[in-house]
This record gives sequence, C-alpha cells and structure tokens, in this order.
Amino acid sequence: MTKSTARTGKSSSQARSRSRQNEPRRRQLRFTFGARGREIGGLLLIVLAILSLLTLLGITPGSVSDWWVDVLRSIFGWGAFVVAILIGLLGALIMRVAQSPVTNTPWRMIIGLEIAFFAALAAMHALSRNVDPWKLIDLRGGGGAIGWALSSLLAGALGRDGAGVVFVLISLIGLAVAFKLPWSQWASAFFARLQSLSSQTLPSISESPQPGTPPVEEEMVPPKPVTIKARKIDQPPVRATQLPLKIVKAQEARPKKIKRPRSLPALDLLEEHTTSTIAEKEIERKSRLIEETLRQFGLEVKVTEVSQGPAVTQFGVEPGYSERTGQDGEVRRQKVRVGQISSLSNDLALALAAQSLRIEAPVPGRAIVGIEVPNDKIAMVGLRGVLQSSAFQKIGTPLAFSVGRDVSGAAVAADLAAMPHILIAGTTGSGKSVCINAIIMSLIMNNTPEDLRLVMIDPKMVELIRYNGVPHLYGKVETEMERIVGVLRWVTREMDGRYKKFAEVSARHVNDYNAQMIEKGAEKLPYIAVLIDELSDLMLSAPVEIEKTICRIAQMARATGIHLVVATQRPSTDVVTGLIKANFPARIAFSVASGVDSRVILDSVGAETLLGKGDMLFLSPTAGTPVRVQGCYVSENEIDGVVKFWVDRYADEEPEPAPWESNAVTRLEEIAAGGASASMVEDDDEILLAKAIELVKRQHSASASLLQRKMRLGYPKAAYLIDRMEEMGIIGPAVEAGRTREV
Repeated sequence: MTKSTARTGKSSSQARSRSRQNEPRRRQLRFTFGARGREIGGLLLIVLAILSLLTLLGITPGSVSDWWVDVLRSIFGWGAFVVAILIGLLGALIMRVAQSPVTNTPWRMIIGLEIAFFAALAAMHALSRNVDPWKLIDLRGGGGAIGWALSSLLAGALGRDGAGVVFVLISLIGLAVAFKLPWSQWASAFFARLQSLSSQTLPSISESPQPGTPPVEEEMVPPKPVTIKARKIDQPPVRATQLPLKIVKAQEARPKKIKRPRSLPALDLLEEHTTSTIAEKEIERKSRLIEETLRQFGLEVKVTEVSQGPAVTQFGVEPGYSERTGQDGEVRRQKVRVGQISSLSNDLALALAAQSLRIEAPVPGRAIVGIEVPNDKIAMVGLRGVLQSSAFQKIGTPLAFSVGRDVSGAAVAADLAAMPHILIAGTTGSGKSVCINAIIMSLIMNNTPEDLRLVMIDPKMVELIRYNGVPHLYGKVETEMERIVGVLRWVTREMDGRYKKFAEVSARHVNDYNAQMIEKGAEKLPYIAVLIDELSDLMLSAPVEIEKTICRIAQMARATGIHLVVATQRPSTDVVTGLIKANFPARIAFSVASGVDSRVILDSVGAETLLGKGDMLFLSPTAGTPVRVQGCYVSENEIDGVVKFWVDRYADEEPEPAPWESNAVTRLEEIAAGGASASMVEDDDEILLAKAIELVKRQHSASASLLQRKMRLGYPKAAYLIDRMEEMGIIGPAVEAGRTREV
C-alpha cells in the first residue's frame, strides 16, 4: 500500500512538472491564436468600413449593403460617414494591438472623440430648424435617432437653438480633450490664419483697367519676376550641426619678445613647435556622428562648440528634450539627463572609431557636456611656447612652472609655491619623467642658484643624471638608497633650522625673512625644490622612515620655502598612503591601468581613459575638478644646452660639497673632540655612533662585544659602528681575534 502511494505521488509530481514545462508553450500558442484572431477581426472591420463608404457614396449598391447603410443613416443620420471611418480606424487599432501587445492604447483620444461625435450628432439635429425632428429621422438626416434622443434632453428647457449651441461647445471640448489643444492655441492659430489671409498681395486700384480700355490678353503680358530676399533658393536647408558652431582652434598669436636678464638662459636654447589643426569638414562629420548616435538612443542633443587641443578635441554637447509617451497616451517632454550621455561612452567611441573616449559631464562653469575625442595625430607641445605665453607671465613668481596646453590649446602654468607640493603618478612610459624635466627646466630657466637650490633623488639612476654639475644642485643627484634617507633627514634639519631663524627676527615665511635680510645687507635664504623620481622604490626599501620624513616635510615646509615634487609609477595604497596623499593637494595623473589607480591619485575615475605620451589630468588645489592637459615635451638637446649654459657660467667657482655630507662630518668631529653631545645629532645611526664614541672614550677600549653589552645592540649594528669609528680614525685597526682595539 505504501509503495503504491509513493508511486502515485511520484507520477503526479512528474505530471505537474511536465505541465509546468509546457505552460510557456501553451501561453505562446494562446497568444498566437489570439493575435491571429484579432488581426482577422481588425481586417474584417476595415473591409466593412470600405464597403460602407462606397455604398454611402452610391458607388457599389446592393441589397445587403443598402440595408446596412439604411440602418446607419437611421441611427446616426449625416454622421453615418463618420461612423464608417471610425469603424476602419477601430479595425486598424485592433490589428496594431495584435501585432504589438505592449502598444499604448490612446484611451484619452478615443473618449474625447466619442464625446465630440455624439455631441455633434445632437447639435446637427437640434439646429435643423425647418424640419420636424421626428420627420428628420425618416429622411435619414440630421443626427439620426441618437441625435434626436440627445437633443430632446435640452430642447425642452433651452429650445432647439440653445440646445444646439450647448452641444457645439460640448463637441469642441471633446476635441480639445482628444488632441490636448488648449483654447489659447486655437485662438492664436485662428488669428494667425486671419493675419496671413490679410497679408496676401491684392491688385491695387491703380492697376485696374480704365473703363473703355480694351482688355489685354493675359498670355501677351509676361509674368512679373518675384524676388525672394529672405532665403536663397539654390541653397539647401541648414542642418542642426551647421548652425552657429563655435570652433576654438589650438592656435595663439605670436607672443611678443620678452626681455630676460643676461644672468638667465635665453629662450633661443629651447626649440619651437608648431601646432596642427583639424579640418572643419572633419569636425562637422564628427559632430554629426555624435548627434546621430545619441539620437538613435533617444537622446536629443546639439553640438554647440568645438575646442581643438594638441591631443584631443572636445565637442561641447548641449542636452535637449526627449518626448516620452506615458501609459495614458499623453506625450511628455523630458530634459536629457547628463548621466544618460555619460553611460554611452563606449557606443560613442565605436561610432567615432576612437581609441578611447572621455566624457566630462558637465564642463565646470558651462552648461555643456564635454566629449573628448582623440586626434588622429598628437601635436608636440614645446616648453618655449608655454614660457612665452601670457598665462605663464601672469603668474610672475620665481617658482612658476609650465604644465602644458589644455583641450582648447591654451597654455597652462602653475605656481609651485602656492601648491605647495606635487604628486605625480602614472604607468611606465606615460610621461612622468618628462613632466619632471619640464618642471626642472622651468625653474632653472627663470632662477639663479642664489634664488633656488635643487635636491634630486633618482633611484632609477637614468633620468636625472644629466643635471649633475648644475650650480643649482646641492651635491649631485643621489641614487644610492643608503644615502637617500640621510638626504631627506637633512631636509628636515634644514626646515627646523629655518624656523629657528624666522623666530629670531619674527618672520612668518621665507619671503618675509628675505626682505628683512636684504634691508640688513645679510645673506638671504634660497628656495629649495626636492625632486624624487621614483617613490615606490624608496617605499619598498624603507617604508616607515620614508613615509615619516616625507609627511613631516610636506606638513611643515611650506613657510620655509621647501617644496616637494614626488613621482611614482605604482599608484597603490601601500606606496601612496593616506598620509602622503593628504599632504599633496596638487596632483598630476598620467595614464593608469584601471579606475582603481585613478581613484588613488585623483579620488575619481578618468585617468584610465588617457592616451599616454604626456596626456594628463592636472588637479590644482584651487580647482574642484581635474583639467585635461597635454604636457610639455623637453628634448635631450634642450636639457644639455641649458645645463651647459649654467656650467660654463659658474665654471670658475669650485663646486660645494653636499650639505648633508659636510654637516655629518662636522658633527661627528665635534663629538669625537668632545665639543658636542649626542643630543645635537638627530639621525638614529648618528645618535648611536655618538653614544659609541663617548663610550669608547670613557672605557679606553673598543670592541663589538663591548658595544653589545653596554648599548644592548645586535652584532651587525655593533660591527657597523666599530667600522665607522675605524674609518674616522677614532679607534685603531683590529689586532687579534678577541682583543680590544686601541682608542
């Protein structure tokens, strides 16, 4: 019994599952048969409407058709023609619904037309004054039986004329509801029609023939030519893209010759570069493609302006209005949203055959959406043109530097003192080192070594080496990791020393201090720019020390005239940490691999769509959004020419040693001589070395085991201190294994 029950339950569950599987097929069959039935019914109604119209016009009389038309006329009177037309429209609507089940039925129009039709029947019957209303039905005129029934409702109270006027108004209201035409539009259209009729040219009285004058045959008088001045007939109508289109070309007037001091390099050492422009036909073609592509997705837009830059061309798109039909059949106008345009970036790139495409939605301060399309050929942006531009000259500060040219070809320059530090990031080959070279060249082209000093750190040992020998440079370009940490520590000591000098004369910043020193005839403090070409290598070697030192300099060095320019090709959170990024408000992002890297640099996406080769997004501390700029290119010949100028000019002067080296030797000599204590030295290794020197002076002996016991150090650090003291001549060489050294 149990087995049979289980078998029965299993078979019933299988049957239910099969029925569920076949349910979509049955629904599809029902929809197919229902749709075919609707199509056949709609077609029959259209045929009936055609036959009714032909019979009403007396073209195809017949016994059945005559009977059908007689019924229509007795019921609707003169409205039988309208009924036949409405039957045909109903059949067409049924066929449309059968072919597209999601069709919105215009119920508002249907109801409005029905009200207007029946009110018109009543008005026609009521206004037929010369015929008795009941006899009018027998004559198959007026509004038929329906018109007689509706008009008799108001004829007793208002009379036939009053009832007719009321039903005429009801019919007009029905038409207004059906077609959504307000009375103001009807009135304006009526008066406009009257004005057009009155403005038509009529023959004047003077041109009329005099009495007694024989008439002139019309064919003998040649027609008077008509001249149309408003529009030329031989010109085609203007398209939307040919309306006034503002084209901003990437060309500037030739700058005036700038007088430069003889102590600075001449601008002739830099190369000149010419900018290329795009043909207007190509601009119109791309504008038309953008409009048509967005129109295919239901977005009505218009390209109002075009900005031509060295790398990209920005098409300014003004969003329009799109029409949407609601469920009630009402058509509504909606403003095209900015997000709708931004979401179609891939479709626009496909239509324009572009490598990558960036949409700035919207352009800050303007009512347009910027679609940035790459040019077929990237134009070279030279450093000389930006240095001669009005944008650079307007800054007028010693630490002004060239950035490049924006999407409209205008020069972009910035002030390093106002930033006060810059973070540069991007993949390999995107243009970071070229950007650093442009910053360095801008600074040494406009400053002497007395006004500006440079500290360069290049772990890659290939990018900044060519600047060795420039008198602006402290020491040489540092490439060894063991020395780089000491260089950054010296920068912190220099910063603290400057703050002490400011406190002595009550100065708030370096400019105030230098002004007081110039009045006293004393030596002023130069600006210091610290340039680091690869931060990720430093963070991998000594992350804690590098991050702590860089953050301390970035937080406090602004008033002392010390500024950082840091570049990295690895924009990840373990290299560009939150503390580092918080202290670098000015950032430059070159091409990166993903939107995550772009968010690390700029806190927003966009850098992943850049083209590389100097294409950047420049985020200034005073701007809310990044600006797209094509960076300046500096060739090796330009760098060598400017470096040679400075080396030749200061060839007679002996190069100064690096201050971090001379400072360390002087302090250790003082400690060895007993003239300084360990508290005077701030670096960890130097503190340990100073303590070790004091210890061996007291003990009159030196060994690694002694330093391990007294200073609680490990053997590698103790052996390192022993070797350092031997190099300085404080202790003697090793004698035998296990024996102490002579102090």
